Amino acid sequence: QVQLMESGGGLVQAGGSLRLSCAASGSIFGNYLMAWYRQAPGKQRELVAFISDGSTYYANSVKGRFTISRDNAKNTVNLRMNSLKPEDTAIYYCSAQRSPTTYWGQGTQVTVSS
Repeated sequence: QVQLMESGGGLVQAGGSLRLSCAASGSIFGNYLMAWYRQAPGKQRELVAFISDGSTYYANSVKGRFTISRDNAKNTVNLRMNSLKPEDTAIYYCSAQRSPTTYWGQGTQVTVSS
């Protein structure tokens, strides 16, 4: 069983920055694709970014502003978010994936004020 715990969310003004962290339990961390998703009120959960085997992916809406990174020795994955916009407001979820299994964290709230 993999447990994921997000931290680092909060309230920030537009243009500001936040760094989200996700701590994963278990020694299998390095074998999993790690991703960040977000869900805004009234909207579906959407993929923000993922990292796997050194490759990264970003949604167009965050490309150039967000950076995903992982530290396999510490079992953590981070999301650095710069130039935040009000439309980035959402609950951000960490996810660990290796087919057919997906684990989710509880989520951390990010609120960007205009």
